[in-house]
Amino acid sequence: MDNLTPTMSGKSRVVSLLKEAGITPTQQRIEIAQILFAKLHHLSAEQVLSQVNRDQALVSKATVYNTLGLFASKGLVREVIVDPSKVFYDSNTKPHHHFFNVDTGLLTDFDSDTVQIEQLPSLPEGTIADGVDIIIRLRNGH
Repeated sequence: MDNLTPTMSGKSRVVSLLKEAGITPTQQRIEIAQILFAKLHHLSAEQVLSQVNRDQALVSKATVYNTLGLFASKGLVREVIVDPSKVFYDSNTKPHHHFFNVDTGLLTDFDSDTVQIEQLPSLPEGTIADGVDIIIRLRNGH
């Protein structure tokens, strides 16, 4: 959603955003959305679970994973799969790419305008390109 801004963590704004996306705004979804949309950042499901249950256990692990999947399918967040065991949920849905530091686990954005792709390979018959996501994996220098 292009109208997503870092200050959308207010409950009424989050409820409105969920309704616009066709998502029923349950209390648990609102809690998760407020964490995700408090600022532009990258969070794993475990980080969301930890933050939403910071004071007391209110939301189950399954609910967090299901909600994040729902938000991703509706375009509210982007799933960034840095390796088969590590998925981040990115509240910045505008076109951009990522650096992933494998030593620190830090995922950071970089502007998509800084990379030029001259040509894509031939696509399988009956398909069209839906986007290009670039993740540059980094290690700390020694």
